[in-house]
Amino acid sequence: MDIVYFIIQQTMYFSIPLLIVALGGMYSERSGVINIGLEGIMVMGAFAGISFIHVMEQTMSGQLLLVLGILIAGVTGGLFSLFHSFAAINLRADQTISGTAINMFAGAFAIFTARTFNGIQQIGFTDTFHIDSVPVLGKIPLIGPMLFQNCYITTYIGFLVFAIAALVISKTRFGLRLRSCGEFPQAADAVGINVYFYRYAGVIISGVLGGIGGIVFVIPTSTEFNATVAGYGFLALAVLIFGQWRSLTILGASFFFGIMKTLSSVYSGIPVVKNLPVPNEIYKMIPYIATLFVLAFASRSSNTPRAEGIPYDKGTR
Repeated sequence: MDIVYFIIQQTMYFSIPLLIVALGGMYSERSGVINIGLEGIMVMGAFAGISFIHVMEQTMSGQLLLVLGILIAGVTGGLFSLFHSFAAINLRADQTISGTAINMFAGAFAIFTARTFNGIQQIGFTDTFHIDSVPVLGKIPLIGPMLFQNCYITTYIGFLVFAIAALVISKTRFGLRLRSCGEFPQAADAVGINVYFYRYAGVIISGVLGGIGGIVFVIPTSTEFNATVAGYGFLALAVLIFGQWRSLTILGASFFFGIMKTLSSVYSGIPVVKNLPVPNEIYKMIPYIATLFVLAFASRSSNTPRAEGIPYDKGTR
């Protein structure tokens, strides 16, 4: 059972950031704006959040410091996403090119800034956020060792984000109007819905969640930020497509890819897998091979928002 607990705990580390970022992508694309800049937004959020933790860890530590770092990462991601939203909505630029520019700029900016102030591009921090066991909950049989031992509060933040995102997108007037802007913006505009406002809102929400996802990815898996999130923004897009732009299926897709990533990263700690006569490189390829297969099958029955990627011009009908 210890191996099972270990795999589940590791899966949480990899699945939760995918879940958060994919949900952010869902808001942007359900509003009608493609956001392939999630990778860059994650980098900027992680850069800002980890930099804050690096500076402040001499005066404070523990969960409060982590929560503040997450808030700063989210605000940074939201502000950074404004570049993409302005280009895509106001300038009606090609959204794929705009997102690509975001990705290219973010990594270069993080490296340049880190080297300017630290001399090296790695930004280190002390992990004072690990929770050995949550009081009371950690002692619950079966569930306790899986979810409430050897964990981070980022796991619970991820599930909270999922609950709120799922509720807002499907059960509120804001969510209905946002989705209408991604399906038939002309009809939405005709009944008085401000398409530009809701598309801006969708992109900014994706930026906030992308920034949070960046720091949530780094904290459980490393003790330094190296100006990269290992392609997780692109993997989150695969989760979004596999999840068919629906909250619940995105949740399932996140854990599927999280398990694949866990197998590729910690296979040496799983006796049954470790003893197989399989080269190490094969294990490291698992998430990306799974992505290719999943996208090939998911594309056959895609529920892509109808107006996704199409700039809206209020002057045309």
